[in-house]
Amino acid sequence: MIYNPKYLTPFILAMSVSAWSIVAIADDEKQLGGPVLTAFGAEKAGNKEGTIPAYTGEGLKIPAGFGKDPKDPYSRPDPFTNEKPLYSITAQNAAQYADKLDGLVEIFKTYPNFRMDVYPTHRSTVFPQYMLDNTLKNAKDCKSVDNDTLIENCWGGIPFPVPQNGAQVMWNHLTAFRGHAWQGYSNSYVVATNGTVSNVGGNRLWQQSPYYDPKATAPAVGKTVYWAFRADADAPTRKVGEKLVIVDPLDVKNIGRRAYQYIPGQRRVKLSPDLAYDTPSPSGGGSATMDDALAFSGALDRYDFKLVGKKEKLIMANNFKIYDRAGCDDARIVSTKNFPNPDCIRWELRRVWTVEAKLKPGFRHVYPRRMFYWDEDGYATGLAENYDAANKLYRVVSLHGVPYYTEEEGGMVAEGTFNLDLQTGVWSVQGVHGNVGAGAAKSSPKPDNFFSSEGLTGAGIR
Repeated sequence: MIYNPKYLTPFILAMSVSAWSIVAIADDEKQLGGPVLTAFGAEKAGNKEGTIPAYTGEGLKIPAGFGKDPKDPYSRPDPFTNEKPLYSITAQNAAQYADKLDGLVEIFKTYPNFRMDVYPTHRSTVFPQYMLDNTLKNAKDCKSVDNDTLIENCWGGIPFPVPQNGAQVMWNHLTAFRGHAWQGYSNSYVVATNGTVSNVGGNRLWQQSPYYDPKATAPAVGKTVYWAFRADADAPTRKVGEKLVIVDPLDVKNIGRRAYQYIPGQRRVKLSPDLAYDTPSPSGGGSATMDDALAFSGALDRYDFKLVGKKEKLIMANNFKIYDRAGCDDARIVSTKNFPNPDCIRWELRRVWTVEAKLKPGFRHVYPRRMFYWDEDGYATGLAENYDAANKLYRVVSLHGVPYYTEEEGGMVAEGTFNLDLQTGVWSVQGVHGNVGAGAAKSSPKPDNFFSSEGLTGAGIR
């Protein structure tokens, strides 16, 4: 069992041979924040082997001098810089860890020189009190409706701290807490099969979530935006001046995603409704779809989401290594063919919610089946294993996040993904922070029209 039956009334929602069974909680709001569950629904206890520690609620202390360098305000020193890997997984020993790898075993079969360095697990993500308070409200008030494609009466917290089905887990990921507003800079690259590297986007970024407005006095409504995104490109040369806005409301099915682009050569802003679902990502070089952003983003209407269970899995976590300007700048991260440089990636054993998505009859997508694994400590990190029509692993998408330091009110910097196309050998990284000046930090919220066609029209002159 995942949860201690001493405190819970168990009934099995879903189970598989490889996944742990899930139990529901009789009075969710009474269990949250108690001896078993955190206020946001994760298990407090570690695992019996001690390889996953207990959650203590202690965040990371802010390093001396953090944010003081005007030329590199987003640099994030690694609090675990002196740690060494506990072990490494290679093609030679991958079978030994198959139960913690799942579909990732195929990467070792496809690329025999792939390696995973596994480090000690640190549960360092903390959250501001208002978000935890709202999560407790959601345990009683938040509902998923219309076949779980919409949520209503939800406050700015995790909608379903004790999820009862796969779609609710997906909503927890979509609305994962990364702050009310944040900004920064990142680069994106595509690495061809022969190892040729192309910078496909250097972007100044602004993001915010009105859903997490700490001043909100009522639950969110359908038009409430949970993710607003704007990217202004200044690299490479051919893309200088391009701008992109994506706005996702809670009612992403009926109100729908709003996406706008400004192309300097056209001197106009255009509505881009096709920037969703399986449209190829402009910065993915053919290795990612639009809904691969954040390992999954957008509407839930094309898939049936089954809650498979909760298990232990190796995922990228606490990836401060990719903020290391000296040891793992962008050039080193993208210096390897087929996958990111293993020297720059930190893998940890985490407890994850496992969701299987199968395409509904009558709908189309290049991924008929998908497996999602979301970290229980906030849902902002995890990975997706995406399968083709022959049920062969097609692409793997991994979020590479780090916790905000405690003094910054908690949450995650989880903006970028590594996208591995196992069928072509191409891989990409969308949003990487290894170079001076790259990264993200909390910021003051922008006015709503900043994330609009009018906002792009006013700024989009080259």
